[in-house]
Amino acid sequence: RCPECGSGSLVEDAHYAQQQLVCSACGCVLSEGLLTTTYTDEEHLREVAYSQSTGQKEQLSRCLQRGIRRVQDLCKVLQLPAVFEETAVSYFQRALQLPAFRLVSLEKKELLGGCCVFVTCRQRNWPLTMGTVCSLLYAKQDLFASVYLSLQKELGLSVPALSLADLVTTHLNSFRLLQPTANIPAPFLEDKEKLLARTMAIVELASETWLVTGRHPVPIVTATAFLAWQSLRPGPRLSCPLAQFCRLAGVDLPPPAHLRLKELLEILLGMASQLSWLRGFDLDRKTVVKHIGDLLQHRVFLLKNAFSQHGEEQQDTAPGQGCSDKDSPDKGSLDTDSLDRGSLDKDSPGQGCPGQGSRGGPLRPLLPPCLLHPRKRLRPAAPSAAAVAPTGDEPISDSEIEQYLRSPEEIRALRKAKVWL
Repeated sequence: RCPECGSGSLVEDAHYAQQQLVCSACGCVLSEGLLTTTYTDEEHLREVAYSQSTGQKEQLSRCLQRGIRRVQDLCKVLQLPAVFEETAVSYFQRALQLPAFRLVSLEKKELLGGCCVFVTCRQRNWPLTMGTVCSLLYAKQDLFASVYLSLQKELGLSVPALSLADLVTTHLNSFRLLQPTANIPAPFLEDKEKLLARTMAIVELASETWLVTGRHPVPIVTATAFLAWQSLRPGPRLSCPLAQFCRLAGVDLPPPAHLRLKELLEILLGMASQLSWLRGFDLDRKTVVKHIGDLLQHRVFLLKNAFSQHGEEQQDTAPGQGCSDKDSPDKGSLDTDSLDRGSLDKDSPGQGCPGQGSRGGPLRPLLPPCLLHPRKRLRPAAPSAAAVAPTGDEPISDSEIEQYLRSPEEIRALRKAKVWL
């Protein structure tokens, strides 16, 4: 009944799409409708402020709209599938709801869209590098990396590492040497499939010889592509340096590429010293490129004979106990009459004395370059006088405990010395 007049004639009136219960006798409004939203409390007919209603939430902020457009434009430039774009947009919307990205600078918010695209491509094994995204966004790589790590931490995303094989394919696709143009000489053009196969083989060789671990991948791919390109047609290409090759290919020359090229050539020269049909030639860093095809074909055998394995460098032959020429041949020596170019056994072990190469020189251990050529480290600061003074209570480390333990022979010798004194 109406609380004002006591009448029981109550009707429902839809006023501006809101249901109202009105008394038809006196016109008293008994109840009013609420704003319809998707929130749980509104489903139970609880009053909700307009700032928390669905109508307010459907209005995207200007920053979110601009970020979504940036993500969509970046996906179109990279020609990514539609499902990639949807995933990247969802990551961007989730990130902007977090306090870690809501109050950051505008520059980091613009890079956040690129990070979402980068994460999406990595999760779906799409070959995309951080440098490519930074070049499209005109961003610094260190700032982009910081935003990327923050996004990965805040959203708890699992991002797999990009394989080197996918990076080789992506990097070679941008070479202008694979497409005939007017400003590139005909002898410098190369077939894409041949160059990719030879580059992948050299990359595998670099991985087996510790040249890839802990290194930036782009200089390695550039150096291996240059060697592969030269080895396919060595006649007109040996005179072309690495800098000119990068200019013709239309790619940047990373500074460490010269060092990676030098290390690869040292490995190839060591392998070439084990081939019997190459021992009569005076090979250097230029002429060894002509024989890269043969070296890659028998790389397992050549690496086994050209470089000492782990622990082999510790096996020293005592003087007077070495291998004589009458008993056994030198290690890795190959008879050209019984071993031709096409029947080289890749798994045959080397013969001769351990620790010697085919030419009598010592074998170089197959170790990472950081161990073969360690950098000079700064000397530690001199300790203070208080730290030098021993107190007798210092703990003995595991590496020094052997100095304080005596063998039974040493104990007997010490007793004899005490008696004699």
